[in-house]
Amino acid sequence: MKRTSSPRLPRLFPFLTWLPGVDRTSLRADLLAGLTGAVIVLPQGVAYALIAGLPPQYGLYTAIVTAIVAGLFGSSRHLVSGPTAAISIVVFSVVSGVVSPDSPEFIPYVITLTLLTGLIQLALGLVRLGTLVNFISHTVVIGFTAGAAVLIATSQLRHLLGLELPSGQAFIPSLIDVAKALPETNFAVLPVGLVTLGSALLIRRFCPRWPYMLLAMAVGGLFAWGIGGAERGVPMVGAMPAQLPPPSMPILSLEALRELAPGALAVAIIALIEAVSIARAVAMRSHQRIDGNQEFVGQGLSNVVGSFFSCYAGSGSFTRSGANYDAGARTPLAAVFASVILVGTLLLAPGITRHLPMPAMAGIVLLIAWNLIDWHEIRDLVSISRSETAILGVTFASTLLLALEFAIYLGVLLSLVLYLKRTAQPPLVPLAPESCAGAPYAVPAAPGRLPDGQVQVLRLEGSLYFGAVDHVQWTLHQQTADGYRHIVLVGQGVNFIDFAGAELLAREVDRLRALGGELYFCSFKPSALTLLRQTRYCETLTETNCFTSTDEALASLSRRLGSDSSGP
Repeated sequence: MKRTSSPRLPRLFPFLTWLPGVDRTSLRADLLAGLTGAVIVLPQGVAYALIAGLPPQYGLYTAIVTAIVAGLFGSSRHLVSGPTAAISIVVFSVVSGVVSPDSPEFIPYVITLTLLTGLIQLALGLVRLGTLVNFISHTVVIGFTAGAAVLIATSQLRHLLGLELPSGQAFIPSLIDVAKALPETNFAVLPVGLVTLGSALLIRRFCPRWPYMLLAMAVGGLFAWGIGGAERGVPMVGAMPAQLPPPSMPILSLEALRELAPGALAVAIIALIEAVSIARAVAMRSHQRIDGNQEFVGQGLSNVVGSFFSCYAGSGSFTRSGANYDAGARTPLAAVFASVILVGTLLLAPGITRHLPMPAMAGIVLLIAWNLIDWHEIRDLVSISRSETAILGVTFASTLLLALEFAIYLGVLLSLVLYLKRTAQPPLVPLAPESCAGAPYAVPAAPGRLPDGQVQVLRLEGSLYFGAVDHVQWTLHQQTADGYRHIVLVGQGVNFIDFAGAELLAREVDRLRALGGELYFCSFKPSALTLLRQTRYCETLTETNCFTSTDEALASLSRRLGSDSSGP
């Protein structure tokens, strides 16, 4: 008898779904894509570590370990995880708010933050909360990313200008310190950064398929050597240790966990938004289905494992993921191959950054920051929606002025408040009870005639829940104040009615009956009327109140009013 594998195995080990299909052709494609990815991530990893306030090797450690684990346990075949600019600046902001960046405890706290971030992501994935990222609006992400880009650029001004200034300061104090120290600018340092930045722009413009960051860093290094930078005070990044990602142990004290927990939640959510959004964007090109919950698990595991191998929090990279797909990657083995190539670089060429000038790195980081700002989306938002512009502005400003972990919360809170404000006032559109052909509803031929000024037809365009009860009640009372005793409520746009909404409708039926009128329901979806069919409402809301169409309701109302008017 043929043994079948457990259906749970692919869920526990997602790589089992694609690993059996690997052949010589896909291996070759993945190897070439991995080589491309390693060339791209080498300068990025060093630059992102600089943004996070860490030695350069920590960016490469993160690019090695995180990419392998996330690739094997995520659902996307092309998403490449590792250090990113936005996460790097958030990590620096969170940890520098607890310990000084110059403190020996800074790196252990970064490692602990990585563990907490991974545990939160893993827990969200295991309880199937992959849809959580849908509650973070795209506008909030754009505003936060733009604010993070400005912070990243500001943090590199001291390296670009050769100024001796403290790190880890807030946005405005940092700008003030730079302005005060401008007369002390080292004019041997500044040209190195500008030459590097200009080289990167030119190479990207005229040779877009070349590794422009790596080549620009080489140009900056050669320029610094040519002008005798070492003798003129140009600082260097320095060599990296020739070793594999070393084991590390997070700090597990309750005090450290308590101090880092709020920031870890923010890092976890931002990283998940980044990873899932990028995975879905690439999946639209590759026609692959993405499992959001599995991506949560993959990202969480990558950070949990990474915290024990000297990594800081990582996420999906749009640049590396897009390049991975364009290079012809077939499976996540491409990310594994890129990591293996990086390991070889660390072991065989650790001195690759020995003669790399800090101002050259600052020039590359400035370019990265510029690329983070989505100018096209910002222009569209400002020209289309005032409310979305307000969300964008508040998120951007709070990113610059508040702690980064609170900036994202504030943007989300404002998004939800504006959404609730819109849904709390669902329009009740009046419709003519008698109309000519082509109007919203036409009354069929029926005995009698609907008396003018007594019948009002209202179309409710929104769900009836606790937040909308007050607005709907006020509108219905306005109708009776205008003399309408019979109200037909059209519910085609109602998706659900909660307990507060059901109670309101029952009270309105009683109120209108006391006035000699009636409240009718028509065109409601069966699912929306589920609560109204409960026992407590059966005596109030009878079948004589509910109709499948407006024509049917008005015909019944016409007969009733006609018989009432012809009575003794």
